[in-house]
Amino acid sequence: MTVTAAPVGPQRYHERYPAKEESIPRARHDVALALETWGLSRLVDMAGLVVSELVTNAVEHTDVTTVGASVTRTGPHSVRIIVTDTSRVRPTAETPNGDEERGRGLQLVEAAADDWGAELVHGGKRVWAHLTAEASP
Repeated sequence: MTVTAAPVGPQRYHERYPAKEESIPRARHDVALALETWGLSRLVDMAGLVVSELVTNAVEHTDVTTVGASVTRTGPHSVRIIVTDTSRVRPTAETPNGDEERGRGLQLVEAAADDWGAELVHGGKRVWAHLTAEASP
């Protein structure tokens, strides 16, 4: 007879941060640490970009006091990143003029992620992105 551990669900990291600029690198660092711990270092750069942009949007474009950031392993080489806040305003991708330095965050998320979206939930909104790394040869 073989005994195996009962499934406990996917690996997940979640934290709430003050809605302040200094939380952006902290959230990026925490997500990177989770990915490194799970052996998903190939996703660190993409996930860092996505988390930075989504947390930045929540900090700069809402009047919330906290922002939630989570990363959940969805497969051997994939994760789902979620940023939550209590604002009911959905993020929209802008098309800035060619020389503007701001306004491209969601375009970067769209380019980095396999898929992304935003949805209103009880108490606010959830913005998510799904990332997949190429399997090692």
